[in-house]
Amino acid sequence: MKKIKVTVAGKEHLGYVPEIEKAIIFASKKKGTGLAKRSVEYIKGKILEGKAIIAIFDDKKFAGFCYIESWGHKRFVANSGLIVPEEFRGMGLAMTIKREALNLSRILFPAAKLFGLTTSLAVMKINSGLGYKPVTFSELTDDNEFWKGCQTCAYYDILFRTNRTHCLCTAMLYDPEKAGKNGKIFHKIKGQLIGRFVKEKS
Repeated sequence: MKKIKVTVAGKEHLGYVPEIEKAIIFASKKKGTGLAKRSVEYIKGKILEGKAIIAIFDDKKFAGFCYIESWGHKRFVANSGLIVPEEFRGMGLAMTIKREALNLSRILFPAAKLFGLTTSLAVMKINSGLGYKPVTFSELTDDNEFWKGCQTCAYYDILFRTNRTHCLCTAMLYDPEKAGKNGKIFHKIKGQLIGRFVKEKS
């Protein structure tokens, strides 16, 4: 049986960047994703900074990705760009990637609040399972650089017209001070996450 490994992305994964960019662009064009486009250079930077999670099938095929961004002097962190190719969906892989991204965020930015914006019901369910709560946009970062990143989203016109108070996206927040048991870091060795295997795929 072949398996999917989920781990912190490193320079050995740079060869997957064009495929990751293509998958994000494709998803950003689909109605209901609210996913912003990201350049090859941006994705490479996240990988080299140790701020990305990647899933690899059979040690060679790209199966999923998510990256970490910090805002407002590192007081807020977003786990963004969650992407799982269609052939690997329905296996719980997106949840595993998001959980590892949350764990990595808690290691790198232990005092930060984690937040996300999404129109995807599936992502909302994943976030809820990880301890995120729906909030108003006023509880998110006021860092202008973050909001500039929304300009490549199909729904940016709504956000702009409402002065960043409303959008089709739902805002969700994970506050480590209120997370209780969900705030624990589960897999940490010398500041790094353990690469883990998830469901097998024949």
